[in-house]
Amino acid sequence: MFILRDLLQPLQSLFPSTANGRERSAWFASTLVAVLIPLTCARTSNLLRTLESLFGLSISQDRYYTFMASPKLPWRRFWHYLWQRISDPLTEGRFLFALDDSINPKTGKQIFACQNFFNHAAKDNQSRYPWSQNIVTIGLLKSVRGRWSCLPLGFRFYFMKKTLEQKIVRVGAKTITFQTKFAQAVEMLTELATVFTEQPILVITDSWFGNNGLLKPLRAAIGDRAHLLSRLRCNAVLYARPIPVQKRQRGRPRKYGVRLGQVAELVGYARQRAENYTISLYGKPRKLSAYDQIVMLKTLHCAARVVWVFRNTQWIALVTTDLELSVEQIIEYYGTRWKIEAGFKEIKQEIGSAKTQTRNPFAVTNHLHFCMAATTLAWIYADRMAHTPARRYATDARTVYAFADVRRAIADSIAKHGFDIGCADFPKPSQKSLLATFMRLVA
Repeated sequence: MFILRDLLQPLQSLFPSTANGRERSAWFASTLVAVLIPLTCARTSNLLRTLESLFGLSISQDRYYTFMASPKLPWRRFWHYLWQRISDPLTEGRFLFALDDSINPKTGKQIFACQNFFNHAAKDNQSRYPWSQNIVTIGLLKSVRGRWSCLPLGFRFYFMKKTLEQKIVRVGAKTITFQTKFAQAVEMLTELATVFTEQPILVITDSWFGNNGLLKPLRAAIGDRAHLLSRLRCNAVLYARPIPVQKRQRGRPRKYGVRLGQVAELVGYARQRAENYTISLYGKPRKLSAYDQIVMLKTLHCAARVVWVFRNTQWIALVTTDLELSVEQIIEYYGTRWKIEAGFKEIKQEIGSAKTQTRNPFAVTNHLHFCMAATTLAWIYADRMAHTPARRYATDARTVYAFADVRRAIADSIAKHGFDIGCADFPKPSQKSLLATFMRLVA
């Protein structure tokens, strides 16, 4: 059974039942698949050529560009639909959400959401403040056929406060107001909590997001089922848990116990008491030692479990508010956080969102929606495949399939089944044999 047909056919219900609505639903579904095919970068002009030459759609350039810049595409309903298509989203009874931001460098003026953001990862020959977009992204960390993957679930464009003070930025009739990255993250996580209900939510972040600026408003919005897992700064001060209040003791009960010291100061103490573990990290079982302790942190205003991890001569400290997590789970889950960084590369370079030339606010937003939705759709497709995709260029060090292998599997499936997603207004290609031959070359 063609998996894409089952995933994309229900999209017709998101559009009006009019002739124009059926036509736009066919364009919507076909654009998603055109982004997925490993043919070329996902520029709007390339997508239009793909739809015309491979899938037999006859669309004028003006109409398709108007469609790609439409403010009426049902993205909110589509994302809710896509979230519900993820099978077994839980990992050991928890939802693992990765949170991070990335910059998307651009060239040209009047590009929506572009500002001079600081790039902490810039190389010596690169600008430290490139003209770029800053995108706050949330993804679901999930094991898909033996490997960890990050499925993008939502994003927000971040605008600096000074930018909005200098000029008015509008998207249609709506004026953009300043929001911190914490507020944007809480807004997205709250919406996700309406679909992913009841079970605990573990937000895995880097040290920038891992503090009470995120945890406090998040728990105010969705309750105590929200937890953080982050890397702890080496200068963070740890406190013991407070001693229980004795009867008839005067004064307010203490929130924090005695000062234990900074994280870096306790490394020697932790190394002496560390235990050995073998944990799956980055696709391989790795031997390391770790020591954990439950402490109080003023950056989180609650009890947290701190884990010092030692490997060779290096060490890091991890912290989580979920006290039920074991040491092995804390280390492995934080190791999966890197998959959101790999996801940024897949979206910007492999899918090609970094190469788009759109400038209109709706066109920029719609294009990024298509790229992220196509990425999530690819991982859902891989999870539903009968067999694990084979890695094309396997080596002794790398045998697990990659994102590119999933895209080739989709192209191969299109070559075998054709592109019939069940949309009434979608024509069947007249040269099916040519389509199959070309798609096999791509795959």
